[in-house]
Amino acid sequence: MRPTDVTDSRELSWEGCVNARDLGGLGRIRRGAVVRMEAPTRLSAAGWTAAWDYGVRTVLDLRNADECVPDEAQRPPGITTVRVPLDPVGTPFYERWSRIDNFASPLYFPAMLAEYPEPVITAVRAIADAAPGCVVFHCSGGKDRTGLLALVLLTLAGAKPEDILADYLLSYERMRQLLAELGIGDQLVAVRELLASHGTTIEDSLFSTIGSLAMPGFLLGNGLSESELDGLRARLTG
Repeated sequence: MRPTDVTDSRELSWEGCVNARDLGGLGRIRRGAVVRMEAPTRLSAAGWTAAWDYGVRTVLDLRNADECVPDEAQRPPGITTVRVPLDPVGTPFYERWSRIDNFASPLYFPAMLAEYPEPVITAVRAIADAAPGCVVFHCSGGKDRTGLLALVLLTLAGAKPEDILADYLLSYERMRQLLAELGIGDQLVAVRELLASHGTTIEDSLFSTIGSLAMPGFLLGNGLSESELDGLRARLTG
């Protein structure tokens, strides 16, 4: 089965960002419900205006506190920022996976979901409980922590595994030029080499995670209430 054209009408050209896209059109997610992107710190005033005009009213920040830097332009006053750090900093789990893949590949996804689901559930709950309007969620580059949350939402919404994979891979392409300007090499090559050293691939790693993620059992079994699940579904699918 071939994946859907995951770029079709989902790319968002907000000035100052390179990795913003609507998840609408994948699975049952509607357009304008949730947007994934890199940290919006480089958005210009025009970029923030475009986000506001798109309907963004909540920004969910998945970064650790020490990663946050001031925005280059002021956020519209009607946008609420909610901070839910996804990495379990200070735990043996964090120390272990920092050594394995530095939380920069899908290799850690299944371990995170199994051993530390609480931050993921907190992020999902923040989306379910957000004020009316579009929710943007992001980490630093918009690839892995953002990709993990996107995977959870898309799996709940019944997106095809091929589409979840294709959406994840888009971030490597979108961030390549910006990272090159910072002197950082091709991350896709680096991650493929890392996963090969562990006897797997990006594709197999993601497909395995998706296949083992029973929905909505994962969410309900880790603390999301039925009413919160109803609210999340209403937001995602309209």
